[in-house]
Amino acid sequence: MNHLDLFSGIGGFALAARWAGINTVAFCEIEPFAQKVLKKNFPSVPVFSDICKLKRSDINESVDIITGGFPCQPFSVAGRKKGTKDDRDLWPEMFRIIKEFQPNWVIGENVANFVNMAFQRTKTHLESEGYEVQPLIIPACGVNAPHKRDRVWIVAHSDSKRRAKGNRPNSGVNEAGENAYREGQTDTYNIGRTSETAAYTQSIYVQRLDDRSGKGEPWGSGWWESEPYVGRVAHGVPNRVDRLKGLGNAIVPQVAYQIMKGIHENIRFYQ
Repeated sequence: MNHLDLFSGIGGFALAARWAGINTVAFCEIEPFAQKVLKKNFPSVPVFSDICKLKRSDINESVDIITGGFPCQPFSVAGRKKGTKDDRDLWPEMFRIIKEFQPNWVIGENVANFVNMAFQRTKTHLESEGYEVQPLIIPACGVNAPHKRDRVWIVAHSDSKRRAKGNRPNSGVNEAGENAYREGQTDTYNIGRTSETAAYTQSIYVQRLDDRSGKGEPWGSGWWESEPYVGRVAHGVPNRVDRLKGLGNAIVPQVAYQIMKGIHENIRFYQ
């Protein structure tokens, strides 16, 4: 399988793809420091800088899967929550590239609040191109990381037959969804923790936070509430701000690996 990675950051999706035996053919990332990390760790993979200028003709490879942790600032509860009215909302550009490449698989990642603010639009867009769409809210602790970090993972699949003209989902459903989106109606999708592993580790996370008192440690059992503490001054660490930004914007590759591994194993099973 060939993989195109959009909004690549420091390469979390590409690392997961490598673990799953999937070949990354190109990156698209605008941050200079993140570009340096990608070029160091994936020296043979080209890096394109501007998603708004990226075209199908720029990549002379077939693409089976497109991934992208598109910007979360418009949807984060820590921001102004301007959503689709925010000029940092770049899902339309990702969708444009999906339409140009027509991959069989798409994986998107964003903050959990994206489900409440803009998932309906994304679902409607992908269904209009013949994709089946499933959102999964999986926390980092779902893969045994010592913190919560809820994220929504949008997994979409369509084979060539379903994408063929005349085999797309019922247009009335798409029109209804699009009209609801245009009218500002939003749904809180009752997704829950669709992964049993995520649900179990989430419960363990809560138990350990509740049990932190009397342990003599700030968060008990070595678990963080959100992120690890890093002092304001860390002498001798080069590019500290860039590194922290890169990590803060990164996906959890261990979660992406579980999804990509499942995709790859499913394809090999049916070949």
